[in-house]
Amino acid sequence: MKLLPLFLRRPIEAVYERRLASTLVGLPRPQHVGIMVDGNRRWAREAGHTDVREGYRAGGAKVTTFLGWCTAAGIEHVTLFMLSDDNLGRPAEELGPLIEVIEDTVRDITAQGRDWEVRVIGSLDMLPGTSARVLKEATEATAGRGGLKVDVAVGYGGRREIVDAVKSAFEEHMAAGGDPAELVARFGIDDISRHLYSPIADHTDFIIRTSGEQRLSGFLLWQSAYAEMHWVDCYWPAFRHVDFLRALRSYANRERRFGK
Repeated sequence: MKLLPLFLRRPIEAVYERRLASTLVGLPRPQHVGIMVDGNRRWAREAGHTDVREGYRAGGAKVTTFLGWCTAAGIEHVTLFMLSDDNLGRPAEELGPLIEVIEDTVRDITAQGRDWEVRVIGSLDMLPGTSARVLKEATEATAGRGGLKVDVAVGYGGRREIVDAVKSAFEEHMAAGGDPAELVARFGIDDISRHLYSPIADHTDFIIRTSGEQRLSGFLLWQSAYAEMHWVDCYWPAFRHVDFLRALRSYANRERRFGK
C-alpha cells in the first residue's frame, strides 16, 4: 500500500489530531508523567547520519516541544530520563557529545520566558568536568517560577536513588542527635519518600518509553509502584503529538485500582 504524499498527509493528520484531542476533554489526565527518551542513536543511523550526535541533537530539540504538549494538556510534573548512571560508563568520545546536548537542552528549557520550574536529579557528582555546575546554575534561575515542574534525570539510577534516600534519612536523623536504632525501629515508606531526589512527588502516574523497548531500566523504581506504562514503537526524535495524544487516551481508558 502506497503512502499518501506528504502534502496530503499533513492536513489529514491535523484533522485526526484535533478529533483525538477533542475526545480527551474531561477524561482523567496523569499528574506526573515519566518519559524515557530512548532511541536517539538508532534514529540517527536509520536516518542515514554517520554521526550519532545528530540523533542526540534531534532528541534534545524534541524535549522542548514535548514539554509544551504537557503544559497544554494540563500535566503538572514531568520527569525526563536523559542519562542513566549506567550510561556514564560509555566511552568518552560518545559520552561527551551526549552530555553537551543535555547541557544545551537544559539551557533551552530553563531560558527566560519559559514557565517551567526545572531541577536536575541524579548522581551529579559522577558527571565529568564542569557539567554538574553548568546544569545546577541553569536550573537555579527557575526556582519559584511555578507552572510545569520538570525533573531532568541525568546520571540517574532508581536503585541508587533508593540507597541515597535511606542514607539521607539516617544522616538527617543523626544530625539532629537521634539514635540510629530508634530510626530503624520506626523506619517506614515515608522515610524514603521524603528523601528522594525530587521533593515534589513520591509517585508517578504514567511512564512512556519510546523506541519499542519494554522495560524500566531502573527509571523511577520507587515512584512507579502503581504507574501505568505505555510503550511507543517510534524512536524519540520521531515522537509526534499524535503519539502523545494516543498515550493520554490509553491512560484515560485504564481503570486504576492501586492493588485494591
